[in-house]
Amino acid sequence: MKKYFSFLLIVTASLFLNESVHAQKAKDKVIETIQAFPYQHKTETDAALTAMGIWDKNEWKAFMNLLDDDSLKTKATYALNAYINVSSFDANKKNALQVLLKKYLSSSKTEYAKILIQSQLNLLTDSTTVAQANNSLPKLPAYKPAAASDINGEQQLLNLEDEMDQAKNPLQKKSILSQAARVPGFSSFMFVSKSLKDADVADQAALIVTRLALADENIKGPVVREALETALPLIKGDDSAFLVGKLQPALLKMPYDYGFVNLFNGTDLSGWKGLVGNPISRSKLSDTAMKREQEIADAKMRTGWMVKDGLLIFTGEGDNLCTEKKYGDIEMYVDWKITEKGDAGIYLRGTPQVQIWDTSRRDVGAQVGSGGLYNNQKHESKPLVVADNHVNEWNRFHIIMKGDKVTVYLNGILVVDNIPLENYWDHNMPLFAKEQIELQAHGTYVAYRNIYLRELPTNEPYVLSDEEKKQGFVSLFDGTNLDQWTGNIAGYPVKDGVVQVSPEDGSVGNLYTKEEFSNFVYRFEFQLTPGANNGIGIRAPLEGDAAYVGMEIQVLDNEAPMYKDLHVYQYHGSVYGVIPAKRGFLLPTGEWNKEEIVAKGNKIKVTLNGTVILDGDIKAASKNGTADHKEHPGLLRPTGHLGFLGHGDVVRFKNMRVKKL
Repeated sequence: MKKYFSFLLIVTASLFLNESVHAQKAKDKVIETIQAFPYQHKTETDAALTAMGIWDKNEWKAFMNLLDDDSLKTKATYALNAYINVSSFDANKKNALQVLLKKYLSSSKTEYAKILIQSQLNLLTDSTTVAQANNSLPKLPAYKPAAASDINGEQQLLNLEDEMDQAKNPLQKKSILSQAARVPGFSSFMFVSKSLKDADVADQAALIVTRLALADENIKGPVVREALETALPLIKGDDSAFLVGKLQPALLKMPYDYGFVNLFNGTDLSGWKGLVGNPISRSKLSDTAMKREQEIADAKMRTGWMVKDGLLIFTGEGDNLCTEKKYGDIEMYVDWKITEKGDAGIYLRGTPQVQIWDTSRRDVGAQVGSGGLYNNQKHESKPLVVADNHVNEWNRFHIIMKGDKVTVYLNGILVVDNIPLENYWDHNMPLFAKEQIELQAHGTYVAYRNIYLRELPTNEPYVLSDEEKKQGFVSLFDGTNLDQWTGNIAGYPVKDGVVQVSPEDGSVGNLYTKEEFSNFVYRFEFQLTPGANNGIGIRAPLEGDAAYVGMEIQVLDNEAPMYKDLHVYQYHGSVYGVIPAKRGFLLPTGEWNKEEIVAKGNKIKVTLNGTVILDGDIKAASKNGTADHKEHPGLLRPTGHLGFLGHGDVVRFKNMRVKKL
């Protein structure tokens, strides 16, 4: 008898051990499968969802057990949401899932798992059952895992922004900023930059935004410059020597007008207007009619849109809110929050829309989630996965649009992957090249904040106007290459469609046209940085100091304090050392100036921003010696190259075109 019991114990132990081994294998397989979540990309999630479709009962049991595990339930939650989303359109899978979820609902150990499973069951049943279930169940709480690494950076930042709103002392604020510092990118930069105005933590915020910006060249633009200029004087102590030494030249190099701008200032509706018709109907209005209709639309807009507590809010009455400016290719961040049954969207190029809605509204198909291109007919309209946070919680869109292709990340998760946005107003027409961005008014409350946008370079060649073509102008730079130029090409890289003098690339040197010009009209635009010095060489040889062996038209920020003792022949627009130009017609630093140089025989004429600042005769001016009392042996050269004469400062040039006389 004892032998028999011993045998039973051995068999039982063996079975238990074998079952344990199988359970561990099933768990390992499940964990490997759901690694794609929540960092979702279509190719990865497609494979994961296909694998889930052929799991056996042991693997489903292991998966459901993960929902009771604090360290693993985030990935399992995202995976379950995605699987139920795709399976709900297949009747057989839908029925099987209902059986599966009901089985594990009773065996779940944690309240989190029970609420989650019941909420997913609700989505698989009819609308009556959904309504009854929602009335009887507590609302599913927002899950915030203990380990920040369990969620993606954008969601971490949304959580941290909520925490910062509730922080009660400097220690809590500093802890929050330290966590944000570990998330790279523009969103973390802008979140931390808000603390530059908080005396308790401003020094720490200054260090963080500086490090974030220096690590990522895409963190640029007016809104970034403003933050970094605020941060610069706050950097002290051991960090000062290194970081200030890096930040100062980075600010000089940073474009003033390329990069992120703030579309909502948090205080009023500056930059926004009411909706008039649609892009097609607007194009048919006369200027007078458009002005009249816009005034009516603006008055109506103010009844439904308001700014309160730093938020841009639609109260539920009125039409869309539109940007005053039109945009083409863009990268955009925008936070949004809706209430129960909420419905809204973001129009790109005046075209509906990147969808926003309450995912519980199965009656209108909202269970697919927000972020999809709702009005598409030929191309995909639904998001890849459901990535919405709960109603009354903040969500973040990161939208990238190039051509007609749209990519959308919702709360850091890819939901639209380079899909064409169709022209809703006329499906036979291509999408508009540029149009306004609109925040849709759809009869329900919606709030927005943190609306940042940057225009992306299109890489489309610059084309001369028809008028200039008729006048005989030819382009010297189309915004894409320097094929018509020679010399120090490395020091004058093409960035964002402009030529940027770049000292760190060795730009203490000259860039010349390959072709020579004698008599001509030369037009270009330039953007100065503080104290910048450059020059336009004309009729210059390729060797020697162009200011003397040829002729230099000065390009200079002569309003900078460092130039208070200039000689008059050194002012911007002067024929350097020979004929002085009028001072006082440069636009503020960072704005684009327009200049025209006319050279005809010995006559030189310079027009800056519509004002003639120099009109003289170089032969007559140098008859009794030059103004700087130096030799200018090339002053009367009959022909030569046009050039940029770098002096080691950042200056930008664009729209260079010339007409031979």
